[in-house]
Amino acid sequence: MKRIASFEVNHDILQEGMYVSRIDGDIITYDIRMKKPNQGDYLSNGAMHTFEHLFATFSRNSKFSDNVIYVGPMGCRTGFYLLLRSAVSREDALNLVKDAFAFILLFEGEIPGSQPEECGNYKEHDLAAAKKAAEEILSVLGNWSVEKMEYKAS
Repeated sequence: MKRIASFEVNHDILQEGMYVSRIDGDIITYDIRMKKPNQGDYLSNGAMHTFEHLFATFSRNSKFSDNVIYVGPMGCRTGFYLLLRSAVSREDALNLVKDAFAFILLFEGEIPGSQPEECGNYKEHDLAAAKKAAEEILSVLGNWSVEKMEYKAS
């Protein structure tokens, strides 16, 4: 079988940050890498789940809501994918992510979609860990730019 694009990225040198993973027509897939791969430090399931609910809710309620295709975690627990229509510039995508993560960092209250009738695993949430993850990646993204969104060659 053909190797998928994300397996072509050298995870041995991949650092935290936000990258353009692929472009399919008018859809851009962003790789928001929150943890260095294969280093033993991963997002916990509870943190990742809460982060997903808050990130998706924020993004789908932003001014870019009509251009948000998907927000979801990576199975390796090192980050998230954000799929946006190309109508959203890379700079706006970066700002959307920074704003969403700042929202998560400051979030208080009931996690959206955390009731049993709304979620298939409603008990596994960890807001404190999600906030810590937001704080950590915001320290990286604070100095991030569109120019840094390309993967480094191996």
